[in-house]
Amino acid sequence: MNFDLILGIVNIVLISTTPLVFAGIGELITEKSGVLNLGLEGLMLVGAVSGFISLVITGNYFYSFILSILSGVILSGIFAFFVLRLLTNQIATGLALTIFGIGLSAMLGKKFSGTPINGLSPYYLIIFSFMLVFFINYLLYKTKVGLIIRAVGENHHSAYALGYDVIKTRYLTIMFGGVMSSLAGFYISVCYAPMWQEGMTAGRGWIALALVVFATWKPWRLLIGAYIFGGVAIMQMNLQAFGVKLPGQFFNMMPYLATLIVLVFISSNKVRLKLSAPASLNIPFNKD
Repeated sequence: MNFDLILGIVNIVLISTTPLVFAGIGELITEKSGVLNLGLEGLMLVGAVSGFISLVITGNYFYSFILSILSGVILSGIFAFFVLRLLTNQIATGLALTIFGIGLSAMLGKKFSGTPINGLSPYYLIIFSFMLVFFINYLLYKTKVGLIIRAVGENHHSAYALGYDVIKTRYLTIMFGGVMSSLAGFYISVCYAPMWQEGMTAGRGWIALALVVFATWKPWRLLIGAYIFGGVAIMQMNLQAFGVKLPGQFFNMMPYLATLIVLVFISSNKVRLKLSAPASLNIPFNKD
């Protein structure tokens, strides 16, 4: 196979899968603290439209980046208030956040659809994504902060008894996840495809959720899994070039099929399951 072709494939995979790394690593930290946030798709869309609109208005990438991040902080903070203070169902609240984000982004971006912009080079954020995974891995397993996050996610009552602020820890991890999801959206609308189109995240938020489970809540596995998932789309184009005809829907379902296989694998052994998923995941904490 031609070396230039291989290099081109690697380049496309790197560019197209970086949003999965950002959204996935944010959700991994959130779930490590015991909270399940299904609102990634909505957060990504709002981050995408916020970054795009601010870039069109100001022409400044920094302002665009900040506004996109701020949108993630606000929306994830609202989600955190509902699930941590009001003790609402995490799954229902996350789904509501996704629906809200889809509607809000469509409304805000209606007048800006098709507006041309000068996109930012994606390679800065690609390099940052690798550095981020390295940092998160170090944070979780080599620092006291990571120990607290994992303790809260494994047994929040024991962590509280030891003097750790469970609510504060979960607030911070949820908002970090929101920041990462909005950064993924910013990348999509400003770097990957410099434009705005309704629903342009195309289900990447759901793939990121599946990716966390596929990686069994390990940062480095998530990075590898993201590029495996991203390579599936490239595989489709190459197989078609060799004359293999398979429907596009087959490749769209592959990330979820792989996740189901991993779920069956880790669920078949109770010891393995306990070592993988945070024990307090999706369990509300009430110190009273």
